[in-house]
Amino acid sequence: MSLKTIRPATGFKEYLPKEYQDLIDDGPFLRQRKVSELGSFKEAIEEHPMCAGCAMTLFIRLVFVALPSLEHTVICGTAGCGRLAITQGAVPFVYGNYGDTNAVATGLKRGLDIRFKDQPKDVVVMAGDGGLADIGFHAVMHSWFRKEKFTTIMLDNEVYGNTGGQDSGMTQKGMVMKMAPTGKKFEKMDMLGLAKTAGVAYTARISTTNPTRIANTIRKAVLIAREVGPTFIQAYTSCNIEYAIPTPKVIDDARDVEKDRYGFAEYFSDEAQSYWDESEKERKRLRKAAKKIK
Repeated sequence: MSLKTIRPATGFKEYLPKEYQDLIDDGPFLRQRKVSELGSFKEAIEEHPMCAGCAMTLFIRLVFVALPSLEHTVICGTAGCGRLAITQGAVPFVYGNYGDTNAVATGLKRGLDIRFKDQPKDVVVMAGDGGLADIGFHAVMHSWFRKEKFTTIMLDNEVYGNTGGQDSGMTQKGMVMKMAPTGKKFEKMDMLGLAKTAGVAYTARISTTNPTRIANTIRKAVLIAREVGPTFIQAYTSCNIEYAIPTPKVIDDARDVEKDRYGFAEYFSDEAQSYWDESEKERKRLRKAAKKIK
């Protein structure tokens, strides 16, 4: 969880693949990158084994750009489509058993805080709706009740995409799926409402339609988690295979879903709002000072 993990021993750099040299020389470490810079630098993740047109891969790519301190971040995940791409990134990844991802993240965060007292280390859970809302629900909720200081990102494709298309707790009521041939009988779980009830400091619902907003939301969640408490992002990342969405129409689907029922929303606790307002004031002050220097 530092640049030491990617820097080669003296004299070996010239023998490494050019892609790795580029990551060292012009990667996303040390300096915060913007979404508008995508394509102009060596990203932490560039290849993946996911399905063509997968909205989840776009979202994951944006997460890697948005993380405020990539070199001081560890991602925790579990079984599911998402980890196939996440594990391709140049960021430490810890694989939790299906159901205990947030419990594993709790141990990681507490251990890192003890080991590195003077350097913030960010832990980010990133997994699907099956791993977080269904099988991992107990670990998620109890990490929130305990006010653990890390971010949980749900890649909500509203289905068990990795295991054949079974319905999940996040599947819309009435949807016909492989394990719900007559239509799902129950409403989609209100994870945002549950997060608020559990006292999560910051929650957000977002889709893949606005890359800059995604990046800003991720940064906000991670920074608030550092200082205040648990944060949660529910991201609509459609499964174009199980929902038969043509590859060129994936973003069109995201726009339609966003307009219909998945519009952007965020909620701050009083403490989180106060912290963020003060942080914004400080960032504005620093920007003004930097302009004067120029």
